[in-house]
Amino acid sequence: MVTLGVAVGLGRFAFTPMLPVMLGEGKLDLQAGGLLASLNYLGYFIGALSCAAIRAKPATMMRGALLATAALLFGMGLLSGLTTWGVLRTLAGVVSAWAFVFASGWGLRRLAETGAPALGGVIYAGPGFGIAVTGLLGGTVGRWGSQVGWIGCGVLALVLISTVWTLLGDQAAEQPATAGAAPSLGAAQGPTRSDALWLVSLYGLAGFGYIITATFLPVIARQALPGSPWPDLFWPMFGLAIVPGALIGARAPIEWDNRLLLAAGYALQATGVILSVIWPTIVGFMLGSVLLGMPFTAITLFAVREARRLRGNASAGLIGYATASYGVGQIAGPLFAAPLAQRSGSFAVPLLAAGAVLGFGGLMFALVWWRARQARKASHV
Repeated sequence: MVTLGVAVGLGRFAFTPMLPVMLGEGKLDLQAGGLLASLNYLGYFIGALSCAAIRAKPATMMRGALLATAALLFGMGLLSGLTTWGVLRTLAGVVSAWAFVFASGWGLRRLAETGAPALGGVIYAGPGFGIAVTGLLGGTVGRWGSQVGWIGCGVLALVLISTVWTLLGDQAAEQPATAGAAPSLGAAQGPTRSDALWLVSLYGLAGFGYIITATFLPVIARQALPGSPWPDLFWPMFGLAIVPGALIGARAPIEWDNRLLLAAGYALQATGVILSVIWPTIVGFMLGSVLLGMPFTAITLFAVREARRLRGNASAGLIGYATASYGVGQIAGPLFAAPLAQRSGSFAVPLLAAGAVLGFGGLMFALVWWRARQARKASHV
């Protein structure tokens, strides 16, 4: 939980509450902010893809990713220049993906070994806590400038890392991760190969669908509610909503089909995204933030569960490929939204497109489930 809170909640998403501060300081314009966001997601894509080839102890990867995340947060506050920030945000994406993939595999495997798989929700609540804290920290510390905000996030990361450093050291005897030994997407035959390809391709749609709101939510809210104190609170609400969503998602019975659960999660997020367009009020943004946040890591949990159903303990490679697909969607989102919003002065069109993509992804997951169900019925006949 702490690993994902630091690597995802701070390392990736501290940029969201820092962006309006940096815009106000004149350090960035909207297009440059979108570029930095996409570079972070490019790094996430590269890191996720590389996981399929890395042979290292999960605890070692997690420790390294945590220290790198803290260092990169400090770098954003201590260094300046768009090129330098671009390098830092790209590297932050790489180590965030490493932390996510290896912490997911490590944590879920150990929970399965101890007969407590339902506690997987605790792991995936980590990003929610991290996002909520950085949202509140960004809104408060940001009053003294983005430099102080970034350094504050770095200090917070070090404090959180210190609480789990010894625990990760307890895994020193653990075998290296088998991510590199995992079969490729084309190695499996029949329905398993088809299901893996569907998982990877449709999971990417979730990356595009949520990321526009997740990158620009405070900016979008400030445009809709000028002068209101509420815009800085919607991002922490998004983070807090992740926590119950992750805990509830982890309690979903294992016999429930992951594809249907993913379809439901996509539908909730699509509703949350569109609400900010059709109901741009305090209540609309609150409800939209909650609907977007609740399924956020639950969707990831269901995708990881589906990968483990398909590949068992050799699922790290498939998780890496799916995460890379998610990364492609995230890269495309800000690059699509920021220039359009800067020209038009509104995020309405990008948000409606994101909602439509999420709705389509949910329908496709439901269709894949239905076709698999029909195929099972036919085989029994």
